[in-house]
Amino acid sequence: MIIGLTGGIATGKSTVSALLAARGALLVDADAIAREVMLPGHPVLNAVVRHFGQEILNEDGTLHRKKLGAIVFANPSERKVLNEITHPAIRQEIIRRMNDYEAEFPDKLVVVDIPLLYESGLNNLFQKVMVVYVPEEVQLKRLMQRDGLTPEQARQRLDAQMPIEEKKRLADIVVDNSRDVADTGRQLDELLERMVFS
Repeated sequence: MIIGLTGGIATGKSTVSALLAARGALLVDADAIAREVMLPGHPVLNAVVRHFGQEILNEDGTLHRKKLGAIVFANPSERKVLNEITHPAIRQEIIRRMNDYEAEFPDKLVVVDIPLLYESGLNNLFQKVMVVYVPEEVQLKRLMQRDGLTPEQARQRLDAQMPIEEKKRLADIVVDNSRDVADTGRQLDELLERMVFS
């Protein structure tokens, strides 16, 4: 079975994907793929630099993520351009990896972690979508702590995504990650047991 895993920024998707991997699931990480297409020499990074300019690069030719982030989070039309450049290559690689896993390991759960799964219209790729949920006020607090952001900067990043309550409403499976890791692990154990026996 292939499921999509999503949530909002700072809801704890990486925690949940690590817990699922520890329980034997195979993981396809869209963020890791997104970083790969932004490595020096990759055609996607070259296209991004052509649009946004050399100033988004560090001296060694690697992407200066904060500079690009400052541009795209402050300007929705520039964020749209970035997505139009990067998303097709990322989507193609996600599909290739998940199909390879399913062919090679048909009895295993394949989890595809995509932060902007609903925003990108990729939910139709999956039999089920799991949403990692925390209330918005928890999300904001965690984001400010994690990334050292002001409330305004954190709010900008939250507003760039579909609201977490909407994702929760659309989900086939909801994992509440607002308590501790042990609690989240217990929820996953129950879900995996139900998946095996359903």
